[in-house]
Amino acid sequence: MPMLLLKHPSAFLPLAMSLAALALIVGYVGMFGITRQADEGAAARIFQLLMLGQVPLVAFFALKWLPRRPGQALFVLALQVGAALAAIGLVLLLER
Repeated sequence: MPMLLLKHPSAFLPLAMSLAALALIVGYVGMFGITRQADEGAAARIFQLLMLGQVPLVAFFALKWLPRRPGQALFVLALQVGAALAAIGLVLLLER
């Protein structure tokens, strides 16, 4: 049951942070459009903090749960990586 592992903060916080970063991008583009700026704005800094802040949480989750429940942990890790790639992919798509 991978859903049982999602109850742990080290499992759901990285997902929430990725979804918050994704919502930040969508909200920013919805409000201001796609604009080129000379300097990164606050939204870009917050996005970077959200994405980098996940790294220790994902590492902790992997170190704790992969040895105990490998199948379930791999499923949750796939969700975490997929959510992060969705947020990063949207940024890369919008930079074109």
